[in-house]
Amino acid sequence: MVDFNRFTLSNGLKVLVHEDSTTPMAVLNILYDVGARDEEAGRTGFAHLFEHLMFGGSINIPSYDEPLQRVGGENNAFTSNDITNYYITLPAVNIETAFWLESDRMLSLAFSEKSLDTQRNVVMEEFKQRYLNQPYGDVWLKLRPLAYQKHPYQWATIGQDLAQIENAKMDDVKAFFQKHYNPKNAILVVGGNVKTEEVKKLAEKWFEPIPAGEKYVRNLPKEPEQQEARTLTVNANVPLNGIYIAFKMAARLDADYQVYDLLSDILSQGQSSRLYNSLLKEQKLFSEINAYITSSLDEGLLVVEGKLVAGVAMADAEKAIWKELEKISTELVSEEELTKVKNKSESIMVFSEMSLLDKAMNLAYYELLGDAAKLNTEIDKYLAITATQLQSVAAKTFVKEKSSTLYYLANA
Repeated sequence: MVDFNRFTLSNGLKVLVHEDSTTPMAVLNILYDVGARDEEAGRTGFAHLFEHLMFGGSINIPSYDEPLQRVGGENNAFTSNDITNYYITLPAVNIETAFWLESDRMLSLAFSEKSLDTQRNVVMEEFKQRYLNQPYGDVWLKLRPLAYQKHPYQWATIGQDLAQIENAKMDDVKAFFQKHYNPKNAILVVGGNVKTEEVKKLAEKWFEPIPAGEKYVRNLPKEPEQQEARTLTVNANVPLNGIYIAFKMAARLDADYQVYDLLSDILSQGQSSRLYNSLLKEQKLFSEINAYITSSLDEGLLVVEGKLVAGVAMADAEKAIWKELEKISTELVSEEELTKVKNKSESIMVFSEMSLLDKAMNLAYYELLGDAAKLNTEIDKYLAITATQLQSVAAKTFVKEKSSTLYYLANA
């Protein structure tokens, strides 16, 4: 159970406070309701680029890291297709420094050509290192546009290609900031050895003077239902052949979301999972095999991916995967197997409540979903899932005509 208090500033900024007197530390987490899905085709990578720009200094504070390091603090951030999240951890006695830093860059980020050039080069280098110069690194650059034809999930967070990042202009950057980085589009969570009354005073002092801005209203194109199988074959300098099969799955707030999550766990979580036991251990077709979900806010993907053992034919490996998918679509999961994956899910959620930072990030995310209190009842949805639900969802999902398959072949 994660307890919290909630209030909203006059400019629309939602603030959540989790009091924990057992630690001398505090965390300030701010989630902006913007991700790669909010970009336009041909002008992608901005959300991720902006994550980097936010550390380039503000008008009043040229170096973001220096004052934070002086008070024993650390910071980081991440961008996904759905959100951008920034966080600071530091001794609770120095929490006002975090308020000062985060509020100042929300209000007065410094838009300098030097900072833009520096961060653009950093992101371009990251693009090359992680996506272009690494074995299998460009899988998501290939698989996303194969699976999505209309929705902006068709591009990765890093962007569609290097040129779009390279050509990012200052006017575009300023417009992106004005549209998305304002109190109405943010959720602030403060956790640790703090008191709600003090947090409220600090929030009113540092964040309330910031103009509210306008809440961005999405109007994203809806992905049409897939009617035929899609395939793409890629040849690359990689050690082993790989296969990636993607299926559309429920959006995050859909009633079936948790069913898909358990389904992927039954297929692939741990060495007792179905795909590991059958395809890797017994048949020795794969050197590694996994199934997972993207957990997207809009319609996401359930992906089955594997690296083939050298000498195994792609057709045989693919046929074996489909046999397992057909089995889970036509036969009920045993109570023992279902109980096991439910217990693992419960353990993961319990462990996520042990970290102060995880609690703060989870509260922000569930507040974005509609109500942070849902964090405390999420496990109930998993425990209520039946074997019949799993079979039903598997049967409507694991259909050849609804699959997008990437064959990743090693050059001879």
